[in-house]
Amino acid sequence: MAIPKYNEMYKEFLLFLSDGKQHKSSELREAIYKVKGVTDEDRSILCPNGTQRLIDNRLGWTRTYLKKAGLISTIQRGYISLTEDGKKVVKDMPDVFDDKYLCQFESFRKFKYPNKIKISENIKNHANETPQDILDGTYQEITESLAEELLGEIMKNTPDFFERLVVNLLQRIGYGGTVEDAAKVIGKTGDEGIDGIIKEDKLGFNMIYIQAKRWDIDRTIGRPEIQIFVGALAGQGASKGLFITTAKFSPQAYEYVKKQHTTKVVLVDGMTLAKFMIDYDLGVSTVSVYPIKKLDSDFFENI
Repeated sequence: MAIPKYNEMYKEFLLFLSDGKQHKSSELREAIYKVKGVTDEDRSILCPNGTQRLIDNRLGWTRTYLKKAGLISTIQRGYISLTEDGKKVVKDMPDVFDDKYLCQFESFRKFKYPNKIKISENIKNHANETPQDILDGTYQEITESLAEELLGEIMKNTPDFFERLVVNLLQRIGYGGTVEDAAKVIGKTGDEGIDGIIKEDKLGFNMIYIQAKRWDIDRTIGRPEIQIFVGALAGQGASKGLFITTAKFSPQAYEYVKKQHTTKVVLVDGMTLAKFMIDYDLGVSTVSVYPIKKLDSDFFENI
């Protein structure tokens, strides 16, 4: 039997969760592989990059797409359960369960087709796209999924953890002295809305004042909160500030920041934070590298 594709495991994934309990990812994996007849030989087959088992990679996308559709959720780390929508799908399980079926859920459509391409056009094998376009789109999809996973993990941790994460991220980007020096001030100042201070350079010629808030990812931070932060910066005689959060900023907040001339303020929302973590390898690891090569014309002309 051929190794099942990710969409060919949708039904089994939801049916295993239909008992209403939370289950470990490992339980799900073993149960689904048994039902689908996955053999030890199948499990030994690796992805083309040679770093991950093909069947595990496909099951990972099964989980991701069902989660994006809002049919499953992760209540605690490593445990998965059905949502109310997931229970409805199980109750009236479709004969054909594929991505087209999942497109009835807006959250899945927004994730799968972020550029608002017509679903019918996208499903037709990317008719008007080059291989590079498809590769770029796939990379974007993987990055968006990973960014959302990172935010989910951050929200499971404490505000103190978030402040330490911010310190580590700024260190990775190149700010501050040693991690110990930077960490001493984060969350310790408590002065008029300032959560911390970090050196802009290793010598400490300039300081960046920070507000780091682990707020609900669906919350929108408006202009009033930014005005308070700018006021706090003025009270400290600071000229540079960073407001970094797991939440979002309103257009009015960004517009207000643009109008500030004496104080430079940078806003980093949840998705931007997560993508910085990906770019600087914080909380993530590389599992696949695909070198893209092209013809070397000089070789054939000069040999």
